Amino acid sequence: MKRNFVKADFTVTTWELLKPYFIQLQERSINSVDELEKWLKDYSELSAVISENMAWRYIKMTCDTANTELRDSFNDFVQNIEPHMSPIANDLNKKIIATPFKDQLTKAGYDIYLRGIKNSIDLFREENIPLNTKLQELEQQFGEINGAQSIEYAGEKMTLQKAGVFLKDLNRAVREEVYQKVQTRRAQDEDALNKLFTKLVELRNQVALNAGFKNFRDYKHQALARFDYSVQDCLNFHEAVKLHAVPLINEHDKQRKQKLKLDDYRPWDTSVDEEGLPPLKPFATAQELIDRTISCFNKLDPFFGDCINTMQKMNRLDLESRLGKAPGGYQYPLYETDVPFIFMNSVGLHRDLVTMVHEGGHAIHSFLDFGLELVDFKSPPSEVAELASMSMELMSMEHWDEFFKTDEELKRAKRQQLEGVMDTLPWIAAIDKFQHWIYENPKHTTAERYDQWQKIIADFGSSVINYNGLESNLKRRWQVQLHLYEVPFYYIEYGFAQLGAVAVWRNYKRNPKDAIEKYKKALALGYTQSIPKIYETAGIKFDFSPAYIKELMDFVKEEYAKI
Repeated sequence: MKRNFVKADFTVTTWELLKPYFIQLQERSINSVDELEKWLKDYSELSAVISENMAWRYIKMTCDTANTELRDSFNDFVQNIEPHMSPIANDLNKKIIATPFKDQLTKAGYDIYLRGIKNSIDLFREENIPLNTKLQELEQQFGEINGAQSIEYAGEKMTLQKAGVFLKDLNRAVREEVYQKVQTRRAQDEDALNKLFTKLVELRNQVALNAGFKNFRDYKHQALARFDYSVQDCLNFHEAVKLHAVPLINEHDKQRKQKLKLDDYRPWDTSVDEEGLPPLKPFATAQELIDRTISCFNKLDPFFGDCINTMQKMNRLDLESRLGKAPGGYQYPLYETDVPFIFMNSVGLHRDLVTMVHEGGHAIHSFLDFGLELVDFKSPPSEVAELASMSMELMSMEHWDEFFKTDEELKRAKRQQLEGVMDTLPWIAAIDKFQHWIYENPKHTTAERYDQWQKIIADFGSSVINYNGLESNLKRRWQVQLHLYEVPFYYIEYGFAQLGAVAVWRNYKRNPKDAIEKYKKALALGYTQSIPKIYETAGIKFDFSPAYIKELMDFVKEEYAKI
């Protein structure tokens, strides 16, 4: 992006140096719709510069959680820059809404944008600024705690992600030993994670009360701009998943138990290959993962492969697991340079391939909407963002011969992917339902929290897995979910998007070229249309009714049976 408003050599270092740009926008008069559009573009440019600076601070910190200098840099932004931005950003939002020329903004997307601005004004409270600062400081502690977790096995110190490789080992004794080591290590942080979560719940509840809401659940629903569905729709989704998706998990686990010839199906038996084959290893190095992803994406659409190739050339990929690196994976859009960053913890397993194509889908989304004129147009809601990534998982599956050189390996990989689809919806529903209870009952005790989780997971988890003697592991299992700590309520979107992704994949199997074109057109809209309209552009429905869930789950089951 070429800078027109912000000086070319300006870098965000202190609020004192950044503030004049906000003051200029605040004091500039707007006397026509053309002047308003110019003002909005300048504000968007400033937002892009600030966003990218914040992004790099976060990226560098998560790449090396043990580096106190990087952590201090991130905290400096959170503590000394962001709090000053919030009130003046609210004033600028009011300036936009106050000008009569806003009604003459007729380009696609401005109605969605203005709706979001009004929502931000409605939710803004001065007293929440220090609370949000404190929340951001606390939320990063989850990554620090997890980034420090490791075990010793076979003479090697390794991350818990890398230890997961051994949960696929054909030797059951190895699997059990590693499982127990991982759980023992997680248990060491159980109390710290409980205390951290309790603080987060307390602060989030206060934010909601300050904004005039009876609970954080209702506040967050509005803060996430969920204009296209209600809280009740989320509750209905939980029940529909329990009715039509959970039975598929139990059916599948029963089949696995039989194939493994086990009388007692335990948590360390859930990842090993049911045919007694070694773990799938679609690549050996990060470079192989990149090269094979590019080849796979090229088969879908050459543009997709070009996107990953560009990211590689610009060093926007950090893929390998290592000690001190934060857990998980993400794609971070960089709005000024318009080339995103992918972060993940690969150890050479099938799940890493899935993570790569998932984050690759997000990255392609960033490339497709980069031409939109405002940063806010490039920030689609999660229901759309996750549609991009989850659809890419399933469509790319049709070209995974780039990763697997035998038909049997390819079939195994596809089966695992569809098993993941079946497993995903119940876990998403469980985590979301858990959050509804947490924030409707913010003064709950730790014991009550555990009790409620165990009730929920009993409804949404597999009834085939035997946790006798391992109850403590099951009761704290929710602690592995990053979203609970760092991005509350951002999770059910994965469920809605998973349904959409299955529908996109179904279209792809029927007519690949048409499905890809519609997928690209939908993503190129960014957030200039409503969620239902974007889904419609992709050739699918934004629907999570029991009937639709059953229809799509039946399709997945049929495709699984064909492999």
